[in-house]
Amino acid sequence: MCGIFGVMDKRRQMMDGSGIRQALSMMNERGSGEGAGYAAYGIYPDYQDCYALHVFFDNARDGKAVVDATLEQWGTVEHNEAIPTYDQPNLRATCTPWRYFFRPDPSLAPGSASPEKDIITSLVMQINAGSNGAQVISSGKNVGVFKAGGWPEDVADYYRIEDYEGYIWLAHNRYTTNNPGKWERPDPFNLHDWSVVENGKITSYGTNRRYIESFGYTCSMSTDSEIITYLIDLLVRRHGLDINLAIRALSPPFWEDIDLMPKAEQDLNRALRLAYGSATMNGPFTVVAANPDMMVGFTDRGKLRPMVVGECGDRLYISSEEAAIRAMEPGVESITTPAAGEPVIGRVAP
Repeated sequence: MCGIFGVMDKRRQMMDGSGIRQALSMMNERGSGEGAGYAAYGIYPDYQDCYALHVFFDNARDGKAVVDATLEQWGTVEHNEAIPTYDQPNLRATCTPWRYFFRPDPSLAPGSASPEKDIITSLVMQINAGSNGAQVISSGKNVGVFKAGGWPEDVADYYRIEDYEGYIWLAHNRYTTNNPGKWERPDPFNLHDWSVVENGKITSYGTNRRYIESFGYTCSMSTDSEIITYLIDLLVRRHGLDINLAIRALSPPFWEDIDLMPKAEQDLNRALRLAYGSATMNGPFTVVAANPDMMVGFTDRGKLRPMVVGECGDRLYISSEEAAIRAMEPGVESITTPAAGEPVIGRVAP
């Protein structure tokens, strides 16, 4: 089920999309041909102070006027345009990808600790829950998500991924199970800083969804990665947890393992489990997530989905398969397979 891949250059050296296209294509047996996607950080240096909103407009309806009016209420659009695409014989376009470079007005979120991001969050929830044929698929600064219904190579060629350069890339080859292969549903999923790709199935989806919606998030995609992205945003940005603690809350140790820890560690892990019991993710999964400053990977407590880590110079790789890492980096210096519950966290140099 699903092939996921992430690469980060710790010194912010740029990589074009050709390498990650090749890496993801090594895992086609993990996909069903109904969806793939890529996320890249650092691709919009000319608009790096704006939020880059990537939006799908349904070809059957015109939601652009609604999105234009909504953005005008919350800030200023510096520039907007259709995302360049290139017809592919094996890919049938069902929507029009568009991008806005947007500056929110912080004065419209008085009293907020992070007014710009609260505005962006509200905008994404409002647009995606509407019925105007528009879906925001990414909304961060200097980051963009490119996805569609098709095989990884076709999606990469449709957007000409090799024309973009980023210092962090995530990619996902979707194996469709119980959700239709709509263009907005493949990973990566994004909300401002954070992007997520996931392999697996969150069996606690209902509990996790009710929990996150109690904090004002609106879940409209019916996908695990939407829930995971919102959970990370809630725990890290709004609750102020360090990423290590956030991962431990989402994928905590078993109670019997906590009982064997030193007392201080026991107390911490018990407190996290009690405070965030409804955020705990159950089921088989591997998650790779990124923001502008880091890339992280973690699995379920039993590691029922694979996660392979590679390192070469300043580059960190996280993948479903070693072969994908070697396709992008034949000279990879280190390959490891972290144990269940052992997160991998790579940070960009200041």
